[in-house]
Amino acid sequence: MDLRHLGRTGLRVSRLGLGTLTWGRDTGEQDAAELLKAFWAAGGSLVDTADVYGDGGAEYLLGRLLGGLVPREDMVIATKAGSVPDPDRRFDASRGHLLSALDASLERLNTDHVDLWQVHAFDPATPLEETLQALEIAVGSGRARYAGVSNFSGWQLAKAATWQLAAQGSRTRLASTQMEYSLLQRGIEREVLPAALDLGIGVLPSSPLGRGVLTGKYRQGAVPPESRGASETLAPFVAPYLDDAASRIVDAVAIAADGLAVTPLQVALAWVRDRPGVAAPIVGARTARQLGEALSVEDLSLPDEIRRALDDVSAPVHRYPDQDWSSL
Repeated sequence: MDLRHLGRTGLRVSRLGLGTLTWGRDTGEQDAAELLKAFWAAGGSLVDTADVYGDGGAEYLLGRLLGGLVPREDMVIATKAGSVPDPDRRFDASRGHLLSALDASLERLNTDHVDLWQVHAFDPATPLEETLQALEIAVGSGRARYAGVSNFSGWQLAKAATWQLAAQGSRTRLASTQMEYSLLQRGIEREVLPAALDLGIGVLPSSPLGRGVLTGKYRQGAVPPESRGASETLAPFVAPYLDDAASRIVDAVAIAADGLAVTPLQVALAWVRDRPGVAAPIVGARTARQLGEALSVEDLSLPDEIRRALDDVSAPVHRYPDQDWSSL
């Protein structure tokens, strides 16, 4: 698998990442082992997790598999901290919480460092400088090699990156931002993506298959019993992308797939993988078969006319201040 630099850093990652959102909850050790081994065998390196995935179970499971199943040195391990696992989905990006969470992550992952440590979300109750100082401490102590953020809006990302760059050479620049991005969710193109491109921050798209909807499995209102849409836990996660607007985009992806003799999954994944600024979409496959289909996209490049057609059918509506008002 080809490698890409993560933003304007020296860290290189596989241009597809393996997500572990369901590990330790819906994905057990045997299935996780098959996924990780297949990913590594295909040249994949970036594995993304978080301290709250499976209430820590995802990190613990990944830690059990590292070293014994795949070489630790071949993997780029990315994890996140800042989410608080309670019913209100709070975020705590204070220095104390973040650094304590990092130590707990390292213990579960059975490693002395992570390659990429990310703040899971912006915390308006904590001064941003305090949050960023935690990243400095983590990298300075060797517990993290690179640092990034997740779910930051455009202004939050720009403010954080500018603070890091203000003392050039003495602060760790942000390597990445992880955001939901797909043909069904192009909201980051309004402000986040332009900021990332300008500041040299790599984009790691989460849910690049529109929470599974872009695979076409929900066409004509079908909800397969083994799908996320049928899961009590994940059905509310999928539901926003089952409306008429999404259906038109899914149909267009299916038509493109038919014309190319590939699957809708491959078309949707190739589209987001090759967007400007994208380093590596994070794929959350549940089975080795699903992962194999995603990995096969390595050899697929969408023809320009198909890419433009998908751009048009999925184009978000951006008005003021994004429009060019110079002629008015």
